[in-house]
Amino acid sequence: MTYAHAAADTTTALAFMLALGWLWQAVKTLRGLPTLPDLTNASASLPELGPAEGPDVTVIVPACNEEESIEATLRSLLASTGVRLQIVAIDDRSTDRTGERMDTVAADALAVGGTHTLEVIHNCELPAGWMGKAHALALGAERARAQWLLFTDGDMRFDARAVALGLGYALAERADHVVLLFTLELESAAEAAVFGAFQALSAWNFRLWKVADPKARDFFGAGGFNLVRRAVYERVGGFEGLRMEVVEDLRLGWKIKRAGFAQRVVTGTGLARIRWIKGALGIVGLMEKNGFAGLRYRAGLALLAFVGFGVQIVLPLAAMTMGGWAAVAGVLTYAFIALTYAANRRVTQVSPWVALLFAPATGILLFALARSMVLTLWRNGVVWRGTLYSLEELRRNAGSWR
Repeated sequence: MTYAHAAADTTTALAFMLALGWLWQAVKTLRGLPTLPDLTNASASLPELGPAEGPDVTVIVPACNEEESIEATLRSLLASTGVRLQIVAIDDRSTDRTGERMDTVAADALAVGGTHTLEVIHNCELPAGWMGKAHALALGAERARAQWLLFTDGDMRFDARAVALGLGYALAERADHVVLLFTLELESAAEAAVFGAFQALSAWNFRLWKVADPKARDFFGAGGFNLVRRAVYERVGGFEGLRMEVVEDLRLGWKIKRAGFAQRVVTGTGLARIRWIKGALGIVGLMEKNGFAGLRYRAGLALLAFVGFGVQIVLPLAAMTMGGWAAVAGVLTYAFIALTYAANRRVTQVSPWVALLFAPATGILLFALARSMVLTLWRNGVVWRGTLYSLEELRRNAGSWR
């Protein structure tokens, strides 16, 4: 057997292995994702509110330089029905008009009156040993008067029923932590391609349907909608215990699940919306802070991830060019990737046909992750919203996902 034949046989075998891997991911997702509760269906109900003795949920909204979105976020929360909200908005050292717009909405809410309250905190300093967002979230939690806390972001928009449906589900299920998967507003095929690839690749690590299983190690958290029982938040140490955590939303979910509390992931198209990825390369900037942090700042693990992404990009396409069984394996790989996209469509709203753009979209994700690592190592830390957080301190406080 010649070297060329041996290389072809190896490529064919590897391509079939990759195809089988994607088939397994598709089958798991097709079976598991439909089991996630949908808060928009007929069975989801609003909670029965007791006497008006205080807020049902304290919503904590940190914002740094979010002047374009913060007003819409706060007004959508103030329009909530079926629940009484204490909204605490934190202007975290913004250099634009974020604080001014918060104050405008708060003044309007006070003039109109109504069920909800809105308090604005203008934070001008960041104490040593804190990440900015974690500190802002902790400040908001200190003001809480409700037994439930909803941690969200300053660029979310909510359906009027969103918070009440989330609370109703949490109470009915006796859950301690409910994560609502938000809806991304995608305006181009390129944005859909990147998000579709991101979600499909995430299926290799996150089994969202297993989060509710107390015996499974799977966990989750999302900054746009983390609804947590206040007593549980305090029990796991709150954000005081996550002072230097970059992916604080995910880490909070990890701590809650590891502590043995009941965690749930739910869906609900349109209940919580965000314009997260802006353009095909929009995710590059978003991953600058979170990419390397999610790998706990371990260069070796990042290199393994680069190799894995590279294989996903190159192997199926190379196999297709070789003809014969190798081409069959390459085509099957893309067919099963498309099947995974179809399985995720309930969450992503991305068509399976977008899987045709899987290779370039994954290339963008690979570039974003590599850039995150290189910039973090070069700067010896993470720069976010104008503040440098030292790599030594970040690593010391990171911990593992075990």
